[in-house]
Amino acid sequence: MTTARDIMTPDPQCVKEGETLVDAARLMRERDTGALPICGDDGRLKGMLTDRDIVVKCIADGGDPSTVTAGSLAEGKPVTIGADDDVREALETMKAHQVRRLPVIDGHDLVGIISQADIALSLSATETGETVEEISDGPENGTV
Repeated sequence: MTTARDIMTPDPQCVKEGETLVDAARLMRERDTGALPICGDDGRLKGMLTDRDIVVKCIADGGDPSTVTAGSLAEGKPVTIGADDDVREALETMKAHQVRRLPVIDGHDLVGIISQADIALSLSATETGETVEEISDGPENGTV
């Protein structure tokens, strides 16, 4: 059985919930990524932040990304997968919640992120194609 831990990108860099969206955007640039986990002072996952969130939920609404915090965009309980869960469960979770990136949790600790690319490298072409199609049919084009 291939687990989430086997295919995840380990040691994700978090943006702290009190950091500004400018800080988050700079971290995204440094890490060459379009999404970051939002973590509280306790190190626990509070949500996910995407470059699209910064544009649509802040800038397009006239917000100031130098004052709006990452934590203010964390909505609800984040969708996650357990580190030792089967990769097919990760696939089903991504489909069900129409997310492109899935934080991986071990106990209460964030230990990795699974992306569509990670899924694509671990499953058959048919499964990968179906997953991408179902995620992309989401109301917000599958973003977190």
